[in-house]
Amino acid sequence: MTLTEQPTAVTSAPPPPRARRGWWRAAALGLVVPVLFVLVWHLLATSGEFSPSQLPTPGAVLAAFVELLGRGELWRHIGISTQRVLLGFAVGAGAGLVLGGLVGLARPARSLLAPSIQAVRAVPSLAWVPLLLLWLGIGETPKIVLVAIGAFFPVYTTVSAALDHVDRQLVEVGRAYGRSGLRLFLSVQLPAIAPGTLAGMRLGLAQGWLFLVAAELIASSIGLGFLLIDSQNTGRTDILLLAIVLLALLGKLTDSLLGLAERRLLRRWS
Repeated sequence: MTLTEQPTAVTSAPPPPRARRGWWRAAALGLVVPVLFVLVWHLLATSGEFSPSQLPTPGAVLAAFVELLGRGELWRHIGISTQRVLLGFAVGAGAGLVLGGLVGLARPARSLLAPSIQAVRAVPSLAWVPLLLLWLGIGETPKIVLVAIGAFFPVYTTVSAALDHVDRQLVEVGRAYGRSGLRLFLSVQLPAIAPGTLAGMRLGLAQGWLFLVAAELIASSIGLGFLLIDSQNTGRTDILLLAIVLLALLGKLTDSLLGLAERRLLRRWS
């Protein structure tokens, strides 16, 4: 190459055909169960065993989706529920990372905090509702706090357990190379606990969606949890099933986004 020649720009190579075929095959296999589920649902709904008010057809649920979309209500329910989950997850997962790290790294903190946190973990989600109403009123704060409680425990548990099981020899090697304190944590312990921590965050996000319905029982007038209760009271089973389907889809979507971030972070640390 002469000096006048320009270097060739480095571009990311497209995935090999075999990898693309594998992705499409996995996606197609993942759709088999949902398609079969909808087919069985349609057959049951049209078999005469159930009335339309007990089990509407998938087409009726789709019509309810179009109806709510046309009235402009659906995006408000989806938006506020997603906002509550994301805010609650950020607060709960952040607290879980801090306390889980503290308990996992410091034995005195573990002796002091771990028994009490494990005891609080056993409290059912609905048991928090009257207390949060009493302390925080009926605004947005108690709903976000309840979602945060749901997201906290999986993250706390996985972080503290992962730190407790980091290979001691690996830590000693880090110390032998002059690492200590924060440098030891960032270079040795954090990469070692990354898979467990990220898996715990995905569990925490799923738990946040589970706690959302309980959170939206708190004097709520909007959200998918409210839509569930309101459709039950008005006898709109089609909207009730639609709310359940939307909760499942949103939970899957947010988990997939977090899973994508997990793969990128693990690839970087590995």
